Amino acid sequence: MASIKDIAKKAGVSISTVSYALNGSPKVTDETCARILAIAKELNYVPNAAARSLKKKESKIIGAFLPDFSGGFYGDLLQGMKGTLIQKGYDLVVCSGPQSHRLLAEKLFDGALILDHTFSDEQLLNFAELGHRLVVLDRELKHPNINHVLLDNKAGASLAMEYLIDLGHRKIYVVTGPEGSYDSKQRMAAVRQTVERNSDVECIEISGDFNRTGGERAGKQIAAEFAGPVAVFCLNDEMAIGMYDYISETDLEMGKDIHIIGFDNIELSEYIRPRLATIDYSKKKWGSLASEQLIKIIEGKPVENERIYVTLVKAESVKPV
Repeated sequence: MASIKDIAKKAGVSISTVSYALNGSPKVTDETCARILAIAKELNYVPNAAARSLKKKESKIIGAFLPDFSGGFYGDLLQGMKGTLIQKGYDLVVCSGPQSHRLLAEKLFDGALILDHTFSDEQLLNFAELGHRLVVLDRELKHPNINHVLLDNKAGASLAMEYLIDLGHRKIYVVTGPEGSYDSKQRMAAVRQTVERNSDVECIEISGDFNRTGGERAGKQIAAEFAGPVAVFCLNDEMAIGMYDYISETDLEMGKDIHIIGFDNIELSEYIRPRLATIDYSKKKWGSLASEQLIKIIEGKPVENERIYVTLVKAESVKPV
């Protein structure tokens, strides 16, 4: 790969002159600049982003760390992030998996948006202590370089449970998210609080994973134990849709034998039949607000922690008993 030194040698100029030309500096004449750019193109020169970042102390790139890309949830969230960042002159790189954590450690990003339970709190606090600017969407951490923009998980779970109870349901299965997930923990805390306030409610917890396969497994268990109409609260829509898939292969009917509510109001929830009751909030707004907060931290502006509010979407998948 050609370097600035190779371009300088072929052009017969200093390395600093090449650097000025490549960065559009007025210190180089138009004629010299054009000649240097032509040589750079001829040599297939590609700028070293890491080196440029070290020199300028900025990369104009933001990292978004997610546990997964699949399903209808992440698309809207990323659109919200990307739309705001592009307006502010930043690009977005999306990372997933524990091996990607090193990209944050190498300071390739000006800041990072974190919705990834594979990071420990200690890791993120250490990164913040080293000067990394972070916005977390999945936990509460106190540090000057960290802001959190959190979903109101407890309010959403309370709305879902109270909706089922108000319609007369007293046997409720709850399909959880993955172990270690902040959102799942918060939602389950609200579920248990609601059950404590309603002593006549039987709550059966089934371990899930926020994926459709988790909903299918839960559906298999519920179908095997079925003795009469039951209610189900899946802690996200993806699992609820997985349960629809499984139950559709049995003699049971959604909205009649199994009354189900999800969480997230992903696009597909509107089109399955019966329409899925769920908890709604703007995923685009969540991503956009997180990006806005991160840019404020990068620019040294004061920020307050933010919360994304939720609403109940009633639908035919839950009926009175």
